[in-house]
Amino acid sequence: MRKRRGWQFLFIGALLAALAGIGAPPSPNSFRFVILGDRTGETQPGVYQQVWQHAAADTPAFVVSVGDTIQGLNDAIPETEWRQVQQMLAPFKRYPMYLAPGNHDIWSEHSERLFEKFAQHAPHYSFDHQQAHFTILDNSRSEQFSPGELTFLEKDLRTHAAQPVKFIVSHRPSWLISVMLGNTQVPLHQLAKKYGVRYVIAGHVHQILHIELDGVTYISMPSSGGQLRASKKYEDGWFFGYTVVEVIGKEVKFQIKELKPPYGRARVTSLKDWGAAGHL
Repeated sequence: MRKRRGWQFLFIGALLAALAGIGAPPSPNSFRFVILGDRTGETQPGVYQQVWQHAAADTPAFVVSVGDTIQGLNDAIPETEWRQVQQMLAPFKRYPMYLAPGNHDIWSEHSERLFEKFAQHAPHYSFDHQQAHFTILDNSRSEQFSPGELTFLEKDLRTHAAQPVKFIVSHRPSWLISVMLGNTQVPLHQLAKKYGVRYVIAGHVHQILHIELDGVTYISMPSSGGQLRASKKYEDGWFFGYTVVEVIGKEVKFQIKELKPPYGRARVTSLKDWGAAGHL
């Protein structure tokens, strides 16, 4: 009788563990990735290295950067700067990295060729990871998206229309003013709505901003090394950090992580904590 009770306890324990998901493999539709803000634009020493150390500890499937990876702007120096970045990132090469071109990365034909060499992508491109599709756009040399970029975007989104989760990434938030004014007639927004893009992400300003418009979430990333501007106050969206994105099926969750001392206070927030003018 005691032996039978023992088997009953084992069975009940196994059942409870199964119900709790203990020991279950991760869902095949679940993954995590990291978004990095600008590294440059008056680079602050040590910040980008700490960003990577913390981001790697979150074990992302891959990393997306919103651009300004080198200081650039001078055709005599970009290759040396790209090689310095390569050396800095050597300990983290197991993480695939997808770069958007920033205005510090591409400003001339020569710098464009070097971006393609070191980023191993054209200035605009796209990729899939499981159920998610990412379109990387190039607005490195213009405040707005050129007609060619919008043509590329529409063709790419049409080709990958079946992907249930879609992101558009660029360096400059060319959408910022129109979105803040609630303008839904901008071509980028209309394409996002037409093809079910849920997230449009950029950098450049070094400040976290979050705006919802007509079912599309627009986000400006905080700095991952570029200087802090304006008030430099955390509550205004000025801080050093990175973002962890969890994709589970069609659900997407953002964790915005501030660096620990001496570069910050290790505060962790979600998108709902931020608005169009910093912290709510």
